[in-house]
Amino acid sequence: MSEQCPNCLSRRIGKNNYGKKTAGVVGASAGTYGGYAAATAGAQAGAALGVVAGPVGATVGGIGGAVIGALLGGATGASAGVILGDVLDDRVLDNLRCLDCGYSFSADPDSRDDIR
Repeated sequence: MSEQCPNCLSRRIGKNNYGKKTAGVVGASAGTYGGYAAATAGAQAGAALGVVAGPVGATVGGIGGAVIGALLGGATGASAGVILGDVLDDRVLDNLRCLDCGYSFSADPDSRDDIR
C-alpha cells in the first residue's frame, strides 16, 4: 500500500471499512425481510389456488419456500450493501487509519482510479 499518514508520515496504514460493514448488515436485514415476505405471499397464493399434495405438503412447501426466499433475499441484500458500503468507504468516509498514531484520513484523490 502506497498510502502514508499525513499526521506522522508512517506507512503502517489499515482500513476501517465502517461503511462496508454497516451497509452489509443493513442490506442483509432488508433483503432477508423482503425475501421472506415475498416467499410467504407466494406460498399463501399457492395454497389459495388449491392443495394438490394435501394440507401437509402445502404447509411444508410454504415453510420451505419462505426459508429459501429469506436466505436468498438476505444474500442478495448483503451483496448490494457491501458494494454500496465500499463506495461510501472510498468516496465519503475517512476509511484509512494510521496503525502508529491512530489518525483517520481519506485516500489521496489523485492516487485513486476515478470512475468516469
